[in-house]
Amino acid sequence: MLQKIKQTLYGDLSGEELKQFGMLGIILMFILGTYWLMRPLKDGIFLKMVGKDYLAYAKTLSVLIVIPLAMAYAKLIDTVEKQKLFYVICSCYMSFFIFASFMLAHPTIGLTNPVASPKRLFGWALYLAIETFGTLVIHLFWSFVISNTDSKSAKKGFPFIIVLAQVGTITGPYLATQAPKWGLPNLALVVAAAIFIVPLLVKWFITVYPSAAESTNDFKKQKKSGPIEGLKLLLTKNYLLGLLGVATLYEVAGTIIDFQMKFMANATYDSPEKLTQFFGYYGMSLNTMTLLFTLIGTSFIMRRFGITFCLIMFPTLAGVAISATWMFPALGTIFATALTIKGLSYALNNPCKEILYIPTSKDVKFKAKSWIDMFGARTAKMTGGNISQALFSNLGLDKLLAFGPIIALGVVGVWLPIAAFTGRKNQELVDSGQKIE
Repeated sequence: MLQKIKQTLYGDLSGEELKQFGMLGIILMFILGTYWLMRPLKDGIFLKMVGKDYLAYAKTLSVLIVIPLAMAYAKLIDTVEKQKLFYVICSCYMSFFIFASFMLAHPTIGLTNPVASPKRLFGWALYLAIETFGTLVIHLFWSFVISNTDSKSAKKGFPFIIVLAQVGTITGPYLATQAPKWGLPNLALVVAAAIFIVPLLVKWFITVYPSAAESTNDFKKQKKSGPIEGLKLLLTKNYLLGLLGVATLYEVAGTIIDFQMKFMANATYDSPEKLTQFFGYYGMSLNTMTLLFTLIGTSFIMRRFGITFCLIMFPTLAGVAISATWMFPALGTIFATALTIKGLSYALNNPCKEILYIPTSKDVKFKAKSWIDMFGARTAKMTGGNISQALFSNLGLDKLLAFGPIIALGVVGVWLPIAAFTGRKNQELVDSGQKIE
């Protein structure tokens, strides 16, 4: 009976596939669990340390930071073994969060100082560190995975990876809800410890599957293509431009809703610990919903209806949820809409998006993908954030609640045909055995 249920939900996963995708799921569990502990810290600390009027500026600054990061990353792809990138990047972030723990406890620089000011540079630094962690490490993980997976296995195995990862994405926000009890400096140390575990798990996976390292580390055999090669590929291939839309347009609409929720929550909760706790509850709710969907629905829907259907279903459901926010602009409705958009992005759009990269070359998987995941995603969030900040600062929260959803629905109108085109093109590539190079 259990075997029949497993086959219905996840397809005919072999024992070896189950083991391999299970190990990858554990790695992603620690990456996303750490990130989802960071996210409530980022928002709670920044809003109270720097101030709500500067949140969009932080989004913009994150885009400017990502440009040199993307170029440096593209250069490292040509010169450093992929698994070693995990070691280097995670070591840097682990060191930063050990330092952050001491800074948060500092009597004037840290949280005991209740005066919000844009001059509090550590608040900016912490925000940018967390933004770039999510961009770099999650991107590196998926680039590593798709280089070792074909489309058929991915439809069965990627949802299984997401299911395991949700254990971390629920645990991380739960720890954030303990902020009033544990204190934010101690939570920063928990972040550092969790980051330390990630490269150890990558080393474990490479030891069990040495061929995974070989298949992604063929740079010594190839001509070095330069740090902007990925950007050139992105701008000259229609399929990749479509993939860019699939991977980023939802971020514009989602960020508008996200800012509505953050501004309303900031007005409701008066301390960084309580605000962090609220965002922790949001993270737990979001990732519990994602877990349930990926557990019983993602793989089945992808295999039964196909990638194109899934890519179109996401903006359709997002549009329905955004419409509800426009009609009933309360914190509870906005909370539910944010859950819907983010939950579907994690449970449905993200595994579909990663599958779209399978019929592409190594340069696309590691270099063009890095520009999409890093610069494209950050730019989309910056756009949504600046729209929200402009409405809020110039017209007030009521106008943001009135006009923000209308703009988000306009984005959905652009997003839908792009999703349909990209899904159909992917099916053509898979059927013909061609690759985008």
